[in-house]
Amino acid sequence: MGNWFNPLSVAYNLVYGVIIVFFTFFYTAVVLNPNDLAENMRKFGGFVPGIRPGRKTAEYIDKVLSRITLPGAIFLALIAVVPDLLIARSGMPFLGFGGTSVLIVVASRSTPCSRSSRTC
Repeated sequence: MGNWFNPLSVAYNLVYGVIIVFFTFFYTAVVLNPNDLAENMRKFGGFVPGIRPGRKTAEYIDKVLSRITLPGAIFLALIAVVPDLLIARSGMPFLGFGGTSVLIVVASRSTPCSRSSRTC
């Protein structure tokens, strides 16, 4: 059970990725309402070429949003999960969440030492 809460485990990262995909769809559904978008377009004279205003426009917008949101959600999940999986595979010690502290430590150690500095 303790392995589920290890940020470098595959199970943790799989659940983390699924949650990111879910909340991406949830946020898109809350923020963008296809019916409101279609109504506002109709009110202000906007239209989609080849699509009738009103319900057909709302259906078209909903279809396009679904097509755009899925690859975007998968991309966001990959950006969040892949660094932790690479860190786990490389065998580097885990120093923080998201691998950012590991990158900071590596970057700070890679700076060249000056001759006047005695800390190297």
